[in-house]
Amino acid sequence: MKLYTRTGDGGQTSVKGGRVRKDDSRVEAYGTIDELNSFVGQAAAAAAREGLGEMVAELAEIQQELFDCGSDLAFRDPAGREFKLTAEASTRLEGWIDAHGAAAPEITRFILPGGSEVSALLHVCRTVCRRAERRAVTLSADIAVHEPVMMYLNRLSDYFFAAARAANAKLGVQDTEYVRSAEVFRKRDS
Repeated sequence: MKLYTRTGDGGQTSVKGGRVRKDDSRVEAYGTIDELNSFVGQAAAAAAREGLGEMVAELAEIQQELFDCGSDLAFRDPAGREFKLTAEASTRLEGWIDAHGAAAPEITRFILPGGSEVSALLHVCRTVCRRAERRAVTLSADIAVHEPVMMYLNRLSDYFFAAARAANAKLGVQDTEYVRSAEVFRKRDS
C-alpha cells in the first residue's frame, strides 16, 4: 500500500460522504484532535518511563476515544449517521478526574504548567484539548456535532489538569503556584 495518493494535491481531502477543502471546519476539528492524540502518546510514553502504569492505561483508552471523536466529526453530512463515542466515556473521565483530584494536594491559587515532565506534557494535552474543543464549537455553527464529542472534549481538558497535578504528587514534585494569583479555589469539603 502506498502512503501517498496525490488526491489531496489540489487542497481537498476525503471525508465520510465526499470531499472538502483541507481548511474545512470539520477537518480543522478532527485534525486538532489528531494533534492532541499525538501529544497524549508522548505523555503516555513519559508516564511509562516514570512507572505511572495506571495513568498509562487511562491515556491508552483516551487515545482510542479520541479516534472515535475524530471519526464522529468526519462526516460530510452527519444527519442519520451511527456514531462511535457514547456519553459513558465522559462519565468514566469524571471518575478518573475525581481520583486524580484526591491524589493531589489542595490548591488555592492558579498553578503554572510544569513540574515533572509527565505533568508538563499533560498540560500541553490540556491546552491542545481546549483548542480542539474550540474547533468543534466552530464546526457546530455549520453542522450538528455529536453531543457526546462536545461533552468529552470539555471533560477531557479537566482530566488532563487533574492528571497533571496527580502526576506531580505521585512523583514528589510540587506544583508551582502563580504567585500573582488571588486565592481562587475553594477548600475541599471534609
